[in-house]
Amino acid sequence: MLRLSTVFVRNVKLCSNFNQVQLAAFSSKAPEMIKVEKVGEKQNVALIKLNRPKALNALCAQLMTELADALHTLDTDKSVGAIVITGSERAFAAGADIKEMTNNEFASTFSGSFLSNWTAVSDVKKPVIAAVNGFALGGGNELAMMCDIIYAGEKARFGQPEINIGTIPGAGGTQRWARAAGKSFAMEVCLTGNHVSAQEAKEHGIVSKIFPADQVVGEAVKLGEKIAEQSPLIVQMAKEAVNKAYELTLQEGLHFERRLFHTTFATKDRKVNFC
Repeated sequence: MLRLSTVFVRNVKLCSNFNQVQLAAFSSKAPEMIKVEKVGEKQNVALIKLNRPKALNALCAQLMTELADALHTLDTDKSVGAIVITGSERAFAAGADIKEMTNNEFASTFSGSFLSNWTAVSDVKKPVIAAVNGFALGGGNELAMMCDIIYAGEKARFGQPEINIGTIPGAGGTQRWARAAGKSFAMEVCLTGNHVSAQEAKEHGIVSKIFPADQVVGEAVKLGEKIAEQSPLIVQMAKEAVNKAYELTLQEGLHFERRLFHTTFATKDRKVNFC
């Protein structure tokens, strides 16, 4: 099944020509490869849908730039408390667009820091939830794992099939699998290219919860609404503290957590809720 991401992506049309200058700001230019709307009873959750159906949402430069622009805009929108990223029931994202990488050579790729701009999801201060159905392979899997929480459909499939085309994950696949699932499972995934079921992903700490395919997005939005009810400042602190657990020693992490905890006592949110 490599080749699900590879074959599908190889047969799709290349994204429209993309220059190195970023596309116009999301707010002033309507994106073509994603759809963005505010959802939930209070319209306080942003739903981003990857929208390259014929390519199974293969991640090309244009799509990733549009996604980065949208995330930047939403991260500064005070009416939004959480963000949900999803694809279709057939594919969250079947991988990176292979055609964009076919003619890449080492020198230009290395000196140009290829894929370094794929970190937009990781840079967002607000919680980001991935609602995954179908294939989340290669870059698609890496995109999902950049999110803070993953909800999966019962037939979702995760994996890093890069080994099958003579390369390795380049947007965090080797690192995030190892941190979430441990060395042994990460090695198996990256060295074989095998797919991982939603249930296996949940057992290894990749996925938070599993739902029927037609309920995943709705459940992710409900989660986003629950988070959006909380203090935006405190949510940001909690997210930052959890993320530091992957980067610091236990003692350093505990110190960082404690200092943020102390900081909450200076906020109006803590004072109102404690009274």
